[in-house]
Amino acid sequence: MRSRTRSRSRTRTRTNTVTTGLSAALVALLVLAGCTAAPPRNQPGAAASAAPTPAPAQSSESGGGNGAATAGFEGPLPQDQNLLAWTGDPNDAGHVTAQSAAGVGGRITLVRIVLRERITWSNIWLGLAGIDPNAQLANCRLGVYSEGGTLLGTTPDVSPQLMTDAIAKPLALEKPFTAEPGTYFIALLLNGTWATNALTLKSTGAGISVNAGLTPPKLRYSTILTGQTSLPPQVNLAEQSNSTINTGWASQWYAVS
Repeated sequence: MRSRTRSRSRTRTRTNTVTTGLSAALVALLVLAGCTAAPPRNQPGAAASAAPTPAPAQSSESGGGNGAATAGFEGPLPQDQNLLAWTGDPNDAGHVTAQSAAGVGGRITLVRIVLRERITWSNIWLGLAGIDPNAQLANCRLGVYSEGGTLLGTTPDVSPQLMTDAIAKPLALEKPFTAEPGTYFIALLLNGTWATNALTLKSTGAGISVNAGLTPPKLRYSTILTGQTSLPPQVNLAEQSNSTINTGWASQWYAVS
């Protein structure tokens, strides 16, 4: 009997010892886990760790597509109408300008145009608003001068095209040329006789105000030389004049293709 009692006592002691050791180990693990766990959401560190990473900012530059890209929209561009450049949106060229043969015959009229990219210049578009069926025209040309006054391209005599179809029309250069970005001057030369209010051109309506803040050789709209029957290979742009411009010879609309 004593032997059984001692055996039971030893068994209980071993069981209690094992249980106590397991409990202690479990408590130690819970304490360790509690030290490394993230702080509760009401703790200061919780808000910072839970805050989402902000999305990358979208570019506001215009580069096609939709969304923020439209922030760089600049209004109508020549490419919208299959053109390479223009002196202004043709939708704004609602004015009609006319001058007598005595006023501009043989005189070179210059309109400045600025190119933003390299192009092959093949045509000058003219806005012909009205024609004079009884006009006697000859030696009428369009051309292009560089910023230094060098003739880069010219049309043949366009007198026949000025007698028909009062529309915007391309007038081909005799020889296309490569035009780098920069400033150019489109030249118009008219010769002959015509009724002042019959042969008319589309323009912006700007006359005196078009050259605000400018002086030769940088005038945006001017005339140069007299008595010309062709476009000379070189002109001195320092001789630009606005005297004829100020009488109502408003700035013509041109485009390039």
